[in-house]
Amino acid sequence: MPMQPLPDISSLSLADIARLAAEARLPPVDRWNPDHCGDSEMRIARDGVWFHQGTPIGRENMVRLFSTILRREADGSHVLVTPVEKLSIIVEDAPFMAVELKSEGKAHERRLAFRLNTGDMVVAGPDHAIMVRRDGDEPRPYLHVRGGLEARIGRNVYYELASLAIEEGHDPVGLWSDGVFFRLDGQD
Repeated sequence: MPMQPLPDISSLSLADIARLAAEARLPPVDRWNPDHCGDSEMRIARDGVWFHQGTPIGRENMVRLFSTILRREADGSHVLVTPVEKLSIIVEDAPFMAVELKSEGKAHERRLAFRLNTGDMVVAGPDHAIMVRRDGDEPRPYLHVRGGLEARIGRNVYYELASLAIEEGHDPVGLWSDGVFFRLDGQD
């Protein structure tokens, strides 16, 4: 079955994005519990590039397909899972990258939507938190995607968020999305 082409996020309203995200039919990987079968010989690099046996996977549709069967285990490891097999996959940081942002509204009425490097769209809110961790002095922003899986928010997207937050002037620095306030300063 061919993958659907990715819509242009800039041409969509946040309502359209939220509808597309809700309509995304993902396999029920949380209900599949086959025995561990081995190693996929795959790795997701810190920059979101997927590799197989040391070579980048160049086919975008293959990455999109594999991303739908990715699961994070209770011990923090990652696997690719189907009803009949479970294969280990190395994830250097987060399995996804948030590469594009769309914002609508202001203050409490704002909604933030992100496109991931796999084409998935996520609206930040109660089920999709934005978290900023610190690595020394550097902020490391993430977005909860699903089932313990996160997307690292790309630097350019984080700068867009920071610019919006500075413009709104919240103290502490942060933004609202879908009724939830998310701090962007990496403090609790």
